[in-house]
Amino acid sequence: MSKTTYHHGDLKNALIRAGVEILAEQGVSGLSLRQVALRAGVSHAAPYAHFADKQSLIAAISTDGFLRLYDEIKTAANAHRTNPPQQLLETARTYLEFATKDPARFKVMFSGVLEQEKEYPEFVEASKKNYEMLVEIVQTCQAEGFLPTGPAELAAISIWATVHGLAALALERQIPHTLLEQHSRRDLLNHALQTYFVKR
Repeated sequence: MSKTTYHHGDLKNALIRAGVEILAEQGVSGLSLRQVALRAGVSHAAPYAHFADKQSLIAAISTDGFLRLYDEIKTAANAHRTNPPQQLLETARTYLEFATKDPARFKVMFSGVLEQEKEYPEFVEASKKNYEMLVEIVQTCQAEGFLPTGPAELAAISIWATVHGLAALALERQIPHTLLEQHSRRDLLNHALQTYFVKR
């Protein structure tokens, strides 16, 4: 097989993309540095320039996913900065859309297969940024009287659990078809989140 020549820095991203493709097709069990190298069209030794082992590759794929998710959620949040309830709804919808358009990456991000997470500070920081942004949005909604007062982190984790739970049900095709024939996933999400808002 002919080997592809990559510019400096491109190889790592190419290996991450190859890893996501393998995850989509075969799941975590099919992922290995050898298979990623084969998919990317490089030598079997090439991945070791960036990844020490399979765990570090999973960390890189997950970190890349959290950074992408953060950018998309941040864009949605900025677009609705003057309307806190809508900001919360739109960022939640962005989360749901991210999960459904890139399910393989999303699943590995939250799969728990990454061992010793603290050994990968970039992963920790990337995932933390997403959670902190949700807490900030919740605090804004509380300050404006749209969400009940109380510890913002407790409200944030409850809202996250609701959104993530709906995303997981959608990915596993566990939402009843009869319901989806009448309502979109976004409608279901909107209905679920409305229960958190203060009635005005």
